Amino acid sequence: MRIRIEGHDLPGRANGPQSEQLRLAGVQVGVQRRKEVVGRVPVHADRAVWELDVDTREVGDGLVDVGGPWVHGRPGARFLYLSWGATGHGDDFAMFRRAKLMFGDVPGDLLRAALPGERALVGRLGLTGRDGGPLCARVHPPEITWTLE
Repeated sequence: MRIRIEGHDLPGRANGPQSEQLRLAGVQVGVQRRKEVVGRVPVHADRAVWELDVDTREVGDGLVDVGGPWVHGRPGARFLYLSWGATGHGDDFAMFRRAKLMFGDVPGDLLRAALPGERALVGRLGLTGRDGGPLCARVHPPEITWTLE
């Protein structure tokens, strides 16, 4: 299954002390593949887009399970991680916060419709949290919207 995550409203784009601190610390956000954070985007970018392929399998009763290197969590509670970290003066990435995008929040008919692989399952979300910093914790609708394109 093809998945595209589209993030907008990154926290380094605003004016203010927290935004400036995030930019100066070299904060980036990426999607976590196993333990590695890839596709990192600077906190002040206009937007962030990640495309990934996720394994799927039917598990009975018409249910679909997802897996592969991008997927975390146990069956029935699978998710993707968007991970935030600071780069400082090198390319080292010190992760300090993560957001969970829960597969359980994707409507079942939408998830099933994405299986043939002809269209992508697309999740759109703002990446600034309520505190003005990087979005973290579990992200549920309406903070994320899922469509098929």
